[in-house]
Amino acid sequence: MKDLEKKALEYHSRGGVPGKVSVVPTKPCLTAEDLALAYTPGVAEPVVKIQANPSDAYRYTAKGNLVAVISNGTAILGLGDRGALASKPVMEGKGVLFKRFADIDVFDIEIDEKDPARLVDIIASLSPTFGGINLEDIKGPECFCIERELIKRCSIPVFHDDQHGTAIIATAGLMNAAELTGRSLSGMHVVVNGAGAAGISCARMFVNAGVRKENILLLDSRGVVYSGRPNLTPEKAWFAVETDKRTLAEAVDGADVFMGLSVAGCLKPEMLRTMASDPIVFAMANPDPEITYEEATAARSDVIMATGRSDYPNQINNVLGFPFIFRGALDVRASRITENMKMAAAKALAELAKEPVPEVVSRAYGGRSFSFGRDYIVPKPFDPRVIEYEAVAVAQAAVEDGVAASPVTDWEAYRKSLSERMAKYWA
Repeated sequence: MKDLEKKALEYHSRGGVPGKVSVVPTKPCLTAEDLALAYTPGVAEPVVKIQANPSDAYRYTAKGNLVAVISNGTAILGLGDRGALASKPVMEGKGVLFKRFADIDVFDIEIDEKDPARLVDIIASLSPTFGGINLEDIKGPECFCIERELIKRCSIPVFHDDQHGTAIIATAGLMNAAELTGRSLSGMHVVVNGAGAAGISCARMFVNAGVRKENILLLDSRGVVYSGRPNLTPEKAWFAVETDKRTLAEAVDGADVFMGLSVAGCLKPEMLRTMASDPIVFAMANPDPEITYEEATAARSDVIMATGRSDYPNQINNVLGFPFIFRGALDVRASRITENMKMAAAKALAELAKEPVPEVVSRAYGGRSFSFGRDYIVPKPFDPRVIEYEAVAVAQAAVEDGVAASPVTDWEAYRKSLSERMAKYWA
């Protein structure tokens, strides 16, 4: 771990250029004429055009390929509230992933504000700059109302990745795990341990995918969310069920699925042994899961195991979601990201995992080979086909839902353009 810490700090500071992102001009500025066109007096012309027709901003500025990655640092990936400034390395990291996997430009914006209403006002006031807004590392339950209010107030896609990113990738994995074990989603009994932003959103998306709400047991730090339990937030209350189960051990007994978005080590091997045949375990606590891969596979030889880690099979990694979802949304100028668009992303990922895996993926992972099965239920981020499957599916769903201001008319041409656009990143 000390070696990783040293490498991470060196990575972020090396080369005499601190951090991971920079701004690069897309037009030449080498002559006096270039300068006059790039700034005054040339900028006056697009200003007048945009004032007369706001949609011209997509023609004359970077708005259409620019996403704001915004945080107040109140829930930094497993580290908690470390403040807005401390969230900057994470937000820069998101910028790297947006660019590397979907050729989307990013401004990371760290806002020193914890009051939800004021935060909404600040972000909404910034929205004219961008084609989309990615909210990140904002704690629950405030994150729910912040995203909800911004969706109402902004005419561009607003997406809280901590909620929906994990949910989309996990849903893709759940679909494929169900198929591999001969289950139907409607017949599954699912335990979701962790009722924060990601846990609530995973549970909701599982329901949208076909899991019956009454078959889900949601747990928070106080145990099972049951009907009549006092002081439940509206988000938790929606999952309250009639049950006499109160603890995690009681909840997982006989369950088909454990979805963990909680704390390390809480799922004990003896608990796993009480689950149904071919148990499906998504242990997503970061960096240390609710049960280790070694513990889980030792306790149950029939387990399908996924984590958030890259060093074990079936990594449920948000990078499989947000770059490609925004790519599709931006390309059709979607006004928002709908539930149908999220589900389209999940289904596209589930479908791609069943396809033969190209050699470029094997090379990215040290020569390892992959094929659809218990140790491969979602694609790898370094599969160059992800953008073609997912961005196209998202864009199509946006058009179907009537939220696309610039619908694609030739889907094969669009798919080809994505492959050509990203070729430089795979060379």
